[in-house]
Amino acid sequence: MASIIPLLAQELNCASAQVQAAVTLLDDGATVPFIARYRKEATGGLDDDQLRQLAQRLVYLRELEERRAMVLASIDEQGKLSDALRAEIEAAETKQRLEDLYLPYKPKRRTKAQIAREAGLEPLADRLLAEPTLVPEAQAQAFIDAGKGVADVGAALEGARQILMERFAEDAELAGVLRERLWEQGILVARVIEGKEQEGAKFADYFDYREPIAKLPSHRALALFRGRNQGILTLELLAGEGEEPDRPHRGLIAQRVGVRDQGRPGDAWLVETVRKAWRIKLMTRLDLDLKHRLLEAAEAEAIRVFAKNLKALLLAAPAGRLPTIGLDPGLRTGVKVAVVDATGRVVATATLYPHAPKHQWDASIAALAELARAHGVKLISIGNGTASRETDKLARELIRRHPELGLQSLVVSEAGASVYSASEYASRELPELDVSLRGAVSIARRLQDPLAELVKIEPKAIGVGQYQHDVNQGGLARSLDAVVEDCVNAVGVDLNTASVPLLAQVSGLSATLAEHVVQFREEHGAFRNRAQLKKVPRLGAKTFQQCAGFLRINDGDEPLDASAVHPEAYPVVRRILGQVGRDIRALIGDRSALSRLSPAQFADERFGEPTVRDIIAELEKPGRDPRPEFKTASFMEGVETLADLRPGMVLEGTVTNVTNFGAFVDVGVHQDGLVHISRLADRFVRDPYEVVSTGQLVKVKVLEVDLARKRVALSMRLDDVPEGEAGAGRAVGRPDGRDGRRAGSGAGGRGPTGARSDQGSDRGAYQGSDRGPSRGKSGAKSGSKSGPKSAREESGAAGGAMAEAFAKARRR
Repeated sequence: MASIIPLLAQELNCASAQVQAAVTLLDDGATVPFIARYRKEATGGLDDDQLRQLAQRLVYLRELEERRAMVLASIDEQGKLSDALRAEIEAAETKQRLEDLYLPYKPKRRTKAQIAREAGLEPLADRLLAEPTLVPEAQAQAFIDAGKGVADVGAALEGARQILMERFAEDAELAGVLRERLWEQGILVARVIEGKEQEGAKFADYFDYREPIAKLPSHRALALFRGRNQGILTLELLAGEGEEPDRPHRGLIAQRVGVRDQGRPGDAWLVETVRKAWRIKLMTRLDLDLKHRLLEAAEAEAIRVFAKNLKALLLAAPAGRLPTIGLDPGLRTGVKVAVVDATGRVVATATLYPHAPKHQWDASIAALAELARAHGVKLISIGNGTASRETDKLARELIRRHPELGLQSLVVSEAGASVYSASEYASRELPELDVSLRGAVSIARRLQDPLAELVKIEPKAIGVGQYQHDVNQGGLARSLDAVVEDCVNAVGVDLNTASVPLLAQVSGLSATLAEHVVQFREEHGAFRNRAQLKKVPRLGAKTFQQCAGFLRINDGDEPLDASAVHPEAYPVVRRILGQVGRDIRALIGDRSALSRLSPAQFADERFGEPTVRDIIAELEKPGRDPRPEFKTASFMEGVETLADLRPGMVLEGTVTNVTNFGAFVDVGVHQDGLVHISRLADRFVRDPYEVVSTGQLVKVKVLEVDLARKRVALSMRLDDVPEGEAGAGRAVGRPDGRDGRRAGSGAGGRGPTGARSDQGSDRGAYQGSDRGPSRGKSGAKSGSKSGPKSAREESGAAGGAMAEAFAKARRR
């Protein structure tokens, strides 16, 4: 632990005392939201993101320490733990470095090298490596022993070679250098498996593809691995460009082990040993290592993107407590209707058939008008799945015919609604409703309060991720759970109306405790103050400390219970009230009076100035909601399908998903269009999140429509020229000069229920214009045409950078 704290402090660019305090709190069971908001003095103000990073790295480093202890014990038991080796193991900063050092001592199945050592061939191997002037065949004569399985000279020399190959491959320093050199210079090549062209058509962009492995963006890497896993593509890692890409790497091996081709009797045998050590041992192992590194990095980036999208969706603007009609669109099966009151309680349901084949248009409008009138409805929430545009027309016609109702209609994402409908929680929450009607309830409620409704759905089912089904599911779940927890606690939860799934995301509360809270509320009525939480079964003092500040009680006995001020800090508020001589109800919201207060005047040993500043800010606007103001996009009349789109159209839309290569935008045609990263702004954009976020309203221009592939290319640079047009205006391309004309949409669309499927699945290998530096054979460099190089030339070329390379490898 002593070594972990300074390392974490260095990574987070903060003091060791801050890290130590945060680690102590985490180990004591405190949650990240609680530490970030209520323990700023202890951690020196570390925020949620820093604490999440710290918690994640802490797990990794502790696992590293556990593995280090096991490795040391294992080698010590073998009697092979020298002081130098112990020092190297204790200095290893990564799991990869630790495993490299452990490899020679790691228990393994009998290898050819072990069999050769047992046959007494190690002295031959040592002699040939140390003295290249010796003739290998002559030296091998003395080691022939049929009883030991060494039948002839060839067998003796092969055994000696196996010993040296394993020795070279298990050199931790050498493996580290080669791994980093291969990462920097390696080329990943994808090819289609013969006969799979038609089945794998969606991976057509990768049928003959090559790109430097270190430069592969996460979305392309995941597409490649998906193609391989589906049996469509093969992935081969080349050591570099040119006719003999392995030569520099073999040179590094030769330099490390002292092999030089000087025409001596043993040089040719040693050169061949180096070649085989690289090709059979090291390259095979490093190929797996680097593909795994690429996959891990791509997964981490995809999870990061998914988490950002999920956060934007969860923190989308709520329409508020207004009676709402939810419409789950459908054609043959009808439009499912659910009416919820201001609190989200279901008050009416129905199934209407305004569309084909029944065409009960007028009757459906009359039924909706009656429901709206009877229940005081102000909003109509329409799911964006199949028949959403037709159903939106129905709502607009309702509004036109009945202006006296004061209705407003909006199309919302229905992603995950079908998952909720069939869930165990939905069956308990809405037992009297058919599964088909529960989706309409969810659609209505998610307009009122997206966060409160979406927490009922497994985050992965919300479907705003990039290849979410391809990444490590454990890591994805941990990341998304953290996002949900942070969002829920940032907004705060109404203790008297919150559902079990929402309460379960509150700091310190589990699903079981959330059930107890709701059960207590149902048995004893609404909570009047936070102190009553202590009466909930199994909710002890520690849990109360963690959760109380995030739970709100409106119109209760204590005005501060409606704020984010923690009960433990109420004495600070009492001191402030005593100083200003005001009642709490009179002081809350009085910005003029509160702005004149000095935090230092009310700070003490327990509550420092950061906490006092937070208290004063909360008193200015108690229970403030960090979510934005509610706004909606207006789709263009007459634009309802892909066929209605025309290049040059300027439309308003909503960002539905952000990826590393751009943003997908819903313009109301059932198929999201892609704004490639090169067209997000009039400047170079490194990260799309610099410009857009999920749920954002944007204006876009249609550049290209591909009806056959269901792809739409859009631009937020409204002076871009559409595909095929000539004349004035901006050329369609990338700011960095690379062609950007083929950026189209490959969104996965929506399934039968309208829930967004994995957007990466239908996209396959499609990545717009960002194809990388080369494709196919034309991308290969000509390389040297002088033929294979000798080991002397190889080692000479590698020698100059050797020391630097080994130092770099150790750092990694």
